[in-house]
Amino acid sequence: MKYIFLFVIIILTSMNLKSQEVDVFAGAVERYPMMHSEYLDSRNVDVWLPEGYDSARKEGYAVLYMHDGQNLFDTKFGYGGMTWGVDEVMTVLQRLNKIEPTIVVGVWNTPNRWREYMPQKPFGSLSYSLKARLRSEQNGAPVSDAYLKFLTKELKPFVDKKYNTLPGKENTFIMGSSMGGLISWYAACEYPDVFGAAGCVSTHWPGAVPEGPDEIPQAFFNYLDKNMEPANKQRVYFDFGTETLDAFYEPLQKRADSVMRRNGFEEGKNWTTRKFAGHKHDEASWNKRLHEPLLFLLGKE
Repeated sequence: MKYIFLFVIIILTSMNLKSQEVDVFAGAVERYPMMHSEYLDSRNVDVWLPEGYDSARKEGYAVLYMHDGQNLFDTKFGYGGMTWGVDEVMTVLQRLNKIEPTIVVGVWNTPNRWREYMPQKPFGSLSYSLKARLRSEQNGAPVSDAYLKFLTKELKPFVDKKYNTLPGKENTFIMGSSMGGLISWYAACEYPDVFGAAGCVSTHWPGAVPEGPDEIPQAFFNYLDKNMEPANKQRVYFDFGTETLDAFYEPLQKRADSVMRRNGFEEGKNWTTRKFAGHKHDEASWNKRLHEPLLFLLGKE
């Protein structure tokens, strides 16, 4: 009976390990399950190594940090069975010699996604009543400052030590969609010496419900106006679609664009905003246009 029990344990363990394997088009993913943090809840972290990754490569590798890590590579983990197909798009661009080989770090979200991705300092500037309402709706106040400490003070040092990276800001990038777009520009503002560029896809400027109070996006724009790095030190990519949730974004994005111009950013040079007609607020749409932010962030030209 003891041997049967041990056999069952071995089978279940092997099945669990198999379920954690990440299938990719090219390259390889190394998963760090439930990575511990002193700042907030543990979560999975996936590190995608590009095709031909060489730990002794003289040039080293740039690193792109991405939010919602479970939605990046393998459909069995992705939201609704969809992913960005990051491994495919990155590999094609690399084979075409459009980008340098780059490591992608996929940081999984948690049930506290809104709290971790909502820019904390702009939230602090909201009226007392609105903050109270949002705290009630989201089961607490934002903890995005703690999330960024996890990224910059724990995860990045781990990645730089474990892998053959180029650790400087000129080779360290951050990107996400929706609320992940918010936390990406917030990260670039809060840690300008860490992140040289941010990719903000379908940025959820309303911050909560699409037709909520204008006080929330205005708090974002006020913060950006005061905290955006000088235009010659960082690059920022924005985009939006025209369908589903993205249909609410264009007027708000135009206000963000005004902030960028007012701070000396030149469209097509160190900042760009792209509109994608017919694109929805989902992984399938982000996959279709993923090459655009990747070329802006990582492109050789």
